[in-house]
This record gives sequence, structure tokens and C-alpha cells, in this order.
Amino acid sequence: MKILETIDIIRAASRAARKAAQRVGLVPTMGALHEGHLSLVRIAKEKSDFVAVSIFVNPLQFAPTEDLAKYPRAFEYDCEVLKQEGVDLVFAPSVSEMYPRLNLTYVNVEGLSERLDGKSRPGHLRGVVTVVSKLFHIVEPDVAVFGQKDAAQLAVIRRMVRDQNLPVEIVAGPIVREPDGLAMSSRNVYLDAPQRSQALVLSRTLKRIEDLFRQGERSAARLLAAGREVFSGEPDVRLDYLSAVDPDTLEPVDSIERPTLVAIAAYVGTTRLIDNTVLQV
Repeated sequence: MKILETIDIIRAASRAARKAAQRVGLVPTMGALHEGHLSLVRIAKEKSDFVAVSIFVNPLQFAPTEDLAKYPRAFEYDCEVLKQEGVDLVFAPSVSEMYPRLNLTYVNVEGLSERLDGKSRPGHLRGVVTVVSKLFHIVEPDVAVFGQKDAAQLAVIRRMVRDQNLPVEIVAGPIVREPDGLAMSSRNVYLDAPQRSQALVLSRTLKRIEDLFRQGERSAARLLAAGREVFSGEPDVRLDYLSAVDPDTLEPVDSIERPTLVAIAAYVGTTRLIDNTVLQV
């Protein structure tokens, strides 16, 4: 496995793979890898011949008050597990390599970038789409794999690819959970033991909504009200949002008549966690 740090070298490596008739897969990450990330790598290996994983903590998607400086980093461990997974190369650029001068160009999906996480974290999704657009132009992948847990991110990336006519297949990998139901996240390491237990309220809330949906409830308002009732059982966890939206447009829905994304975000202490489920009609 090669570890590359410059744009020119990884672009050359990717083009050499394509010239050899290999299908190139990309898994963009910010490192601190866990089983959820590795599941995306395995999907990329199934769908391509040559797999690149990027490890880059992107400053554009963090607000000044957020956890950029303390975001977990474990580069040596990440490279070791990626090597064991059979990844062909790791792209690990510096901030100056990705943004060599004052960055004046941003990629923004109007409307979508201001919903869900984009509403709670202004500028976050613009930062995500900007760096993903750069990665797509650098690596030129045939397929890119993202996690369903970051559903808002997935929606804006799909729309950016569609609107910009980029020849990249976007694949969503399912959420990977701990045995007790907590969605895997690099930020879970911030939680102490009591907070780790409290964080389960996110998956319990979604499970209650799923159960009512299976029983026939189709009113988004009633489903969300039932979810909030479950959530209120953990008063030390602060709800950011609980929404039922169209998975592609992120617009709220009133009745569940088509596949619907139910997304939740909450603060456990100072740690912000997200989770979601898709209700399939």
C-alpha cells in the first residue's frame, strides 16, 4: 500500500490505474477509522479494482467553535488497518497541499446545504461539498463510497455530482452499529461511561419511530412526537433536531408515502452525535 501526500502524485497513480483498465474507487475519510469506515472500504473493493482512501481533516467543515483541533487523529493505526484491508493507496495531504493559498472558491448546493446539519452548523455542508469536489477532481474516481450515517452529506454530494455532470457513481454504505445500537462514530471516543449510556437515546428514539411505522402509522408529526417522547427520557442529552425529510431534497414531509429519512442530531455533553433511519414504504 502506498501513502501519498501530494496531488500530482496521486493523480498520476489514479490515471495509471485507469490506463490499465482498472476501475478506481475512492473512500473519503477524516481518519480515526472504525468498523463503519472499513465497511465502506470493503464496498469500494467490491465495486472497483483499485481503491484509494483519503485521510484529511478538512478545516472548511468546522466552525471556529467546533472540535477541529481536538478531532481524533490516529494516522499510523489507520494506515495499518487499511493495509490489512488491501487498500492500494492512502492519500494524506496537508492542509497547505489542499488549500495552498487563501481559498476563494467554494462549492455549495443551494437549499440542501442549509438543511439538517447545514442548518445547525452553518457552512458545514459547503465545506464538505467543496473538499469532496476537490477530491473528485484530484483522484478522478469511477465510484466513491460514503456512509449513510451522514445522510445530509450524502444528499448534497449526490446533488453536486448530478448538477456538475461528474462521472462518479455515488454508493451509500449502511450504518454500522455497536452491539447496543449506538451508531459508530469517530466522536464516540469523546464520551465517558455515563455519556456513552445516555447516547443510546438516539437509536432508541429511531427504533420507536420504526416500530410505530411498521404498525401502520404514516403521519410524520405523530411519529416524530412519539420519538421526542422517548428522547425526553434522557434530560441530560440536548436535542438538536429530529426530522422526517425526503432523502434527496431534505425537505420535510407530512406523510410517509415514499421512502423517508428520519434523522436525529443531539449533544451528549459537548459531543454532537447524529443518526438516522430510512422508512421504506
